[in-house]
Amino acid sequence: MIDLDDIDRQILLALSRDATQSASALGRRFSLSQPATWRRIKRLQDAGIIAGRKLDLDKEKLGFGVTVFLGIKLATKGRVSLEDFERAVAAIPEVQTVEHVLGMYDYRLRVTARDISDFERVLRRRIMTLPGAGNVEANVLLSEERRPGPLGLPTGS
Repeated sequence: MIDLDDIDRQILLALSRDATQSASALGRRFSLSQPATWRRIKRLQDAGIIAGRKLDLDKEKLGFGVTVFLGIKLATKGRVSLEDFERAVAAIPEVQTVEHVLGMYDYRLRVTARDISDFERVLRRRIMTLPGAGNVEANVLLSEERRPGPLGLPTGS
């Protein structure tokens, strides 16, 4: 783990809000030269703190109006390997995230669909046929709030 100073934290917070910002723009914002800012970003990437930059698509504008979180309890843990379940669920394009969790369920999935009937089709034809799938609980996303940046970063700036 590397030591982060206040400028590093501010750069991380700024990039977590908008990863398209250039080193030049960030440098102007934090009173650094473009090369100095670029070196800081490169150091954070090399240390694995910045693992990548992602494109955030508006699912609704692409026609996907429903997001559902599924809790899945495997019915036959001993007979079906976790790898078989994970490999099968990864092949379902509507599944956005797969999280192996501890608690009431073994897995938590984030599923996007065009509408409720499209979600029902995905649930019946794909999710319920996964190897070892047992109990399934669905929670429909009503709204979502994004939190600014990763833990341990200042929220002001």
